[in-house]
Amino acid sequence: MRQVDDIRRMVDEFSRFARMPKPVMEGEDVADTVRQAVFLMKVAHPEIDIEAEFKEDPLRAQFDRRLISQAVTNIVKNATEAIEQVPLEELGKGRIDVVVSREGEDVLIDVVDNGIGLPKVARSRLLEPYVTTRAKGTGLGLAIVGRVLEDHGGRIELKDASDFREGQRGAWMRMRFAIAGAPAKSEGRTGSRGNDQAGKRRNGYAIPQDPETKEAAVETKEPAEKTNDSTKIKASTGS
Repeated sequence: MRQVDDIRRMVDEFSRFARMPKPVMEGEDVADTVRQAVFLMKVAHPEIDIEAEFKEDPLRAQFDRRLISQAVTNIVKNATEAIEQVPLEELGKGRIDVVVSREGEDVLIDVVDNGIGLPKVARSRLLEPYVTTRAKGTGLGLAIVGRVLEDHGGRIELKDASDFREGQRGAWMRMRFAIAGAPAKSEGRTGSRGNDQAGKRRNGYAIPQDPETKEAAVETKEPAEKTNDSTKIKASTGS
C-alpha cells in the first residue's frame, strides 16, 4: 500500500512538473503573497515556529502570484520535512525563518531552517528531476521551484544556515526573481536541463553523474514503476 501511495505521489508531482503553465505576470505584492503562504504552513505545522520578516512591505513586482506562492510553499514544506529528520534529543524547537527583501532589481525570499541540512557534495544535483535526499521524496519539488523562478527571470540558491546565522544547523534556500518579471535567458536554464534529464529518465536511462562527484551517493529516483524508499544522500550538516 505504501508503494502505491509513493507511485501516486510521483505521478502527481511529475504531472505538475511536465504541465506547468507559463506564468501570467501581473502587478502584485510579494509581501502579501508570502505572508499568506507562510500563514497556511504555520496552521499546518503548529509544532514548528515559522516566522516571516519583511524588509520592504509592500513589495510590488510583476509575477504570477499562484506560481510564486506554490514555490514558497514547496520550500517551506521541504524545511518542515528536514526538521522532522533531526533526532528529538538534538532538535530542541524546530524553527523556520522566511525573510523577504529586495536586492537591486531582484526580489529575494530566504527560507532558513534548523533541520538536517544539505549535502556538501553534488548539492547542485538536487535541482535535477528525480534527485532527492529523502526516502519518500519524489525528487521533483526543487525542480518545480527552479522552473518557476527561471520563468520569472530568477533562480534558486542552495546554501547553509550557518552562512545566514553563525552556528546554526540547517539549510538556507534563497529564491530570487526579477521585480520586472523578465523571463530568464534560454542558456543555462535549469528548467531546460531538467526537461532533458527527465526525458532520459522516462526512457529508462540513468542520469549521468558529474565526473567530479562520481563517489557521491546521490539518489536518482526511477520512474513511477521503479520507485523505492531508499535514501542515498547522507546530509552532512543541519537541513
